[in-house]
Amino acid sequence: MKGILFLGVLFVIILHFSTNIIEVEAQSCNPSGKVRGTKPPPGQCNRENDSDCCKEGKMYTIYKCSPPVSSHTKAVLTINSFQKGGDGGGPSECDNQYHNDDTPVVALSTGWFNHESRCLKNITITGNGRSVVAMVVDECDSTMGCDSDHDYQPPCPNNIVDASKAVWKALGVPHSQWGGLDIVWSDA
Repeated sequence: MKGILFLGVLFVIILHFSTNIIEVEAQSCNPSGKVRGTKPPPGQCNRENDSDCCKEGKMYTIYKCSPPVSSHTKAVLTINSFQKGGDGGGPSECDNQYHNDDTPVVALSTGWFNHESRCLKNITITGNGRSVVAMVVDECDSTMGCDSDHDYQPPCPNNIVDASKAVWKALGVPHSQWGGLDIVWSDA
C-alpha cells in the first residue's frame, strides 16, 4: 500500500512539474504589445526585396523575445539588403557599417539578437537541403517599427533570420522563391 501511495504522490509531482514546464515554454515568448502603423512620408519605406510598408492605423504585434534557441532552432528566412541605400535602412547595429549583399550576413529577431550578444558571431543556417555559415551584423527589431528609424516598415516577427542575397544563393534557392523560407539555424 505504501508503494502505491508513493507512486501516486510521485506521479502527481511529475505531472505538476511537467505542466509547469509546458506552461513556461508556451509562455516563453508571448506578444508584448502592439504598435500603430503610420503612413510613410513620400519617398520613405524602401520597397526593395518586396519589403512591407506600414499601413496607417493598422496594429502590428511586437515582441521582446524570440522562441527558445536550440541546436536546430526553427525560423523563417527573409531577405534584406545590408548595403547603403538598401531596404535594411541604416548601417548595421553591430559594427555601424554597411555590408555588401554578396557577403553572407544576417539580422536576427530581437530575442535572438539578445542585446547584441550574437554580434559579429557566426550562425549556421540550414534550408533547401543545404547549409551556409553567416555572420550576425544586425537586429531585425521585433519591438518597434512604423517610424523613420525603421524605414516605416512594420516590426519584425519574433522568428526571423533576415539574410543577404549571398545566403539565399548559398542555399541554392531560386531567385523567384526568395522572400520567406522555413529554415533551422544554430550558433556556429
